[in-house]
Order: sequence, then structure tokens, then C-alpha cells
Amino acid sequence: MATTGILRSRRSAAQLHAIASVEREIRAIDPATGRKYLRDFREAYCSYEKVIAASDVRHEVAKAGIVLVGDYHALPNSQRYLTSLLCELRRHHRPVVLGVETIFSRDQHILDEWFRGEIDEAELRQRIRFELDWGYDWTPFYELLVAARDHGTSIYGLDCMPREDLRKIGARDRHAAGKIAELRHRHAHALILVLFGESHLAPQHLPALLQQKLPAEPLLTVLQNVDALYWRAAGEAHDHVEAVQVRKDARDNVLCVFNATPLEKYENYRLCLDRWGRNDHSAPDLGPTLYNLIDGLVRFLGINQYSPHNTTQPRLLVDLMPEVYSRSSDALLRRLLSRKGFTTEQRRSLLRRVSDRGSVYLAPINAVYVRQFGMTSAAEDATRFLHQACRGLPNLINGKAATRRSAPNGAPVAALLDQDGAFYAAVFEHALAFFGSRILYPARRALRDADIADLFDVTREDLEHQTSLPFADAVEVLDFLTLHRANDPRAAESLTSAPDFTGHKYEYAAEQLGYLAGNDLYDAYLEGRMTTAALRKLFLTHIEQPRVAPAAYVQLRTRLRTGQRE
Repeated sequence: MATTGILRSRRSAAQLHAIASVEREIRAIDPATGRKYLRDFREAYCSYEKVIAASDVRHEVAKAGIVLVGDYHALPNSQRYLTSLLCELRRHHRPVVLGVETIFSRDQHILDEWFRGEIDEAELRQRIRFELDWGYDWTPFYELLVAARDHGTSIYGLDCMPREDLRKIGARDRHAAGKIAELRHRHAHALILVLFGESHLAPQHLPALLQQKLPAEPLLTVLQNVDALYWRAAGEAHDHVEAVQVRKDARDNVLCVFNATPLEKYENYRLCLDRWGRNDHSAPDLGPTLYNLIDGLVRFLGINQYSPHNTTQPRLLVDLMPEVYSRSSDALLRRLLSRKGFTTEQRRSLLRRVSDRGSVYLAPINAVYVRQFGMTSAAEDATRFLHQACRGLPNLINGKAATRRSAPNGAPVAALLDQDGAFYAAVFEHALAFFGSRILYPARRALRDADIADLFDVTREDLEHQTSLPFADAVEVLDFLTLHRANDPRAAESLTSAPDFTGHKYEYAAEQLGYLAGNDLYDAYLEGRMTTAALRKLFLTHIEQPRVAPAAYVQLRTRLRTGQRE
């Protein structure tokens, strides 16, 4: 296994390339990122004592008195994490109080009216001036309020004016500390959960003021996705570090959970800045986000975007960037697919993919359609584009894909490919897509043979839900995957026959087989068995040509299974 420093470097390389671009854009729009108040937070949390499990965090929260939860306002995962905590805490039969920065204390009567069911969601949102005074994503915050109300949790607004003036931010901290102290006196035995902006949770800010107000009250601070802690944890041997203990003493217990990556945080903030800059309610422009992910992967692989030839580099990649449809309607996608010549089966498959994952790369027309932004899906779409571009995009005639037919999922496959070639071309594409998504988004859950084996033990209903297949078809696919992966990759004939599947059953088998190989490829990269030059060569392999895809897949499997170094 690689050393901690090497693991950290390999896991972080592509993300750091992508983050550099988005951070430059944010600094140009929001110069306040360099203010001392914000630096206090960044400088306070640079290391941790040990790695812990998510269950350890929940245990500490359940036995605490006051819990300060750090909120990165632009990241929906921040609010949804506290929602999940609330749902977990209902099993402990203890009164819980929720305090939120989002709502001003002056508007408590409005919040109380909503809590009692006297006003609806729309009126609550309008009267607390959510868009004007806060402006972040409403949906995850409202989900938190609903979860609190459903579990009988008292809810209080903790903030005061002015929000836009960092020179007055200390007054807001003092106001919040006073309100939290009032909650402790009013709810003497309750667990008090406070969701407040992460920069307020630097030790000398809100925590210090609370310790002055409540000297006998031990505090638990739960940070989320702190950059320095995330990059440090990237050097751990675990696939994904769930949480770390930053420090613990008699008065101060600080933990940090990881439910997003720094790149995911800043891309969400960039989308907020884009929306605020346009001052309207139209869909955000997701083009720069997709292009930034592509650029991060391009830099990681050492690809020259301006290369005039297509041998060891894709030719003029800079001219091949995909069109991005940002959060358009599904009706528009149906019209687009119909107009561009996609078959009924392909349209059904692509619409299902959008429903399941929020976005899809349309290879025959070189476009990305995004209904809902998610880092896992976006990173995979960016990788699928780059893989197509490295091999040469399909020719277009009158706006329609020409000279290639398409696989069931809409991916272009050379017309001369036989059944085995088409299947393993799809598998190879899925393998690189999964690999690239983990390079850009290491938090994506690994998929290994043990995970496939575990599916044999779930209930019939869960298996059908997880695979979206009828039970008999799901079992048949799992049998195929298990037998295929057990075969010695050096016996090529055992790996190059396509299963006799059709429709979604075919797609699921190809996808899962590709994802398993992609995860093997990612592990080999982390272990130093695959260089970026070798990875770039995989992206440039012309699997759309006859007999190439099965041979390339067998060669890759052999290299990964035998531990051969490139």
C-alpha cells in the first residue's frame, strides 16, 4: 500500500486541478473570502486526532447537551445531514430543540404559525423573506423544518441583522449566544441542536461566547467537510473517511463529518453566485461546472487540449466541448431525443437514467442534459464525454449522428461490431466512466465483488428495488457477474462472450461489470500500478473498431488481476 502522502496526492490530484479554477472565479466575485473572521475558522481546524465512524458521531450527539453543527449554506448536504440526525434521534425518546441561523429571531411568530399549521410553506417562505434575506436553496432547509415538526421538535430562529456586513458579525454571534442560553433555561433537559454557518464555529467566535454564557455546559461542535481536514483524511487507507475527532477535552469536543468534497462545496457555491448575479429564477448555468470537471480530468491525465493530431492525444479537444442543457424539462429532452433520431428504446433508457441519476451524457449528439446537479453523475458524464472525444466524436449530418449505430443506452458503437464487441465496448466505457468519477469525486462509494455477493442476501423486494429488474432477471444477472469475475482473465475465451440479455437487463449487466472493472482500475492507480500515461492510453483505445473492445477488456482485466505494473 502506498504511503499516506502518496495516497493523499493520488486521491486529490484531479480535484485540486478543478478546485483551482472554481476558487479563482469565486474570489473574483466574492472578495470577502479573505477576511480575518473567515481565516480564523480555516486556521483553527487544520489537523485531527483520529478517524472515527459516523455511528460514533451520532452517539456523541445523542448524549450531548448543546450541539453546534457547522453549515456550509450553499451545500444541500449540510442541511440534509442535520435532517438525518433528527430522524436518528427520535429513537432516543429525548426532547430536542432546533435552532437555525436561517431565520431571524424577530420572525419567530411566523415560524410558530407555520409550526402550528396556520400557514403553508409558500407563506412561510415569503414572510420570512427567504429569497431576499437568505437566498440559498430552499428545498433542503424546508426538509429540515418539516423533519423537526414531524418529530415534535421545537424550532427557533437565532439570527439578527445585518447579515451582509462582516464588521457586525461579532454582534450577531453575541445575539445568537444569548438566544441559545435562553433556550437552555427554557428547555432545561432538552438536546439543543444549532445549525449555524461554519465560520461562526471558530473556537474564539460563537463557542467562546457560549462558554461564557453557560460555563457549566459542555459543548459538542460537529463540523462538516472542512477543507484542511478533508485533504488530510485523503491520506488514510480507508476508501472513504466518514468522520474524524478533531479534539476532545472536558469542555470542548470537536468532530468533523464528511458528506461532500471541497470541489462539490465550491461548485454549489458557484451555482449560487451565478443565480444571484442573474437576479432571476431561471435554471442555473451548469455549463461551467461540467467544463471545469472535464478540465480537471484533462489536466490529471496530462492531455493537451490544443493537440493538432489524434494519436497520443485527442485532436483539438478544446473545440469538442459538449453542449450543456441546464435543468431543462423532461418534455424538452423527449423532443430533443426524438428530433435527433434516437430510437424508442434509447429514449426510454435515457429518460430512466435521468430519473435515477439526474443527468446523462448524450454521446451521439455530444451533449449533457442535467435535470438535477449531483457530483457523482456530473463527474461520470464529464468522463464519458472525454472518453468519446479521445476516440473521435461521432460525425453529425443534419444534426443527427451518422456512420455509427448506438448501443441500447445511446452510446455510439461502430456499425461493424458484433454482439460480443458491442457488449464489451459498453463495459469498457462504463469502466472508464466509473474510474473517472472516482478520480474527480473520491467520495463515491466503491463497488467490489463483495458488494455483488451481498445482493444475494437481500430480500426479494430490496433486490428488485436496487436493480430495477424483476427478481428472476436480477438473480440471473448476479449469477453472470459472479461467474464472470471468478474466471481467470488469462483465459480470454471465458471473458469475451456477451450474455444473452436484452433491454434494461443488458444495460444493468454491462454497467455493473464495467463499474467493477473501473473500481479495480482506481485501486490499481492508488497502489501505483497504473500511471497517468497508461490511463491516458486507455482513454485513447478505439474500442469502437471490430474485435478491439473484447481484447482491450481482457488485457485490462489481466493486468488488474495479476497485479502487473504498467
